Amino acid sequence: MKENIHPEFYPEAQVICACGNTWTVGSTAPVIRTDICSKCHPFFTGEQRIVDAGGQVERFMRKLERREQMLADAEKRKSMATSPELPITELEISSRAQKVLVGAGIKTVDDALVKLEEGDETLTNLRGFGLKSLATLKKRLRAHAFILPGDEIPEEANEAEETGETAD
Repeated sequence: MKENIHPEFYPEAQVICACGNTWTVGSTAPVIRTDICSKCHPFFTGEQRIVDAGGQVERFMRKLERREQMLADAEKRKSMATSPELPITELEISSRAQKVLVGAGIKTVDDALVKLEEGDETLTNLRGFGLKSLATLKKRLRAHAFILPGDEIPEEANEAEETGETAD
């Protein structure tokens, strides 16, 4: 063996645990400090102790709560998008068409659907609301999954009505 390349060996090295337990071993370090030993480790003591490393459980629970909140918000937005109480302004039609409809007292999708049931002429007779605005309004209503008067009801909706279920 080569001389002076090996670390110094301490046959009576002291091991000190955070719980206060000490013992001697052979080591290249004179003193060894440890956080946990066989006297205080839950596996050896049989005690149930949860060691939470840096709040992992709390972070996970916060993530879970955020996920549930996001899902609830998405469901609320989805239900609001198909709600008859949806304001006309949310349909993204031209500002001129919005002003004409609001001026005529048509403020929600439900109001617009009632007017459409009376006939297209009730809307086109409004000053400043022509065929192009009517077509855009109908297109936006269909995009939000509303069924307009005169439209065919999809097969899924017919089956749901017959069984008493609601279509998603």
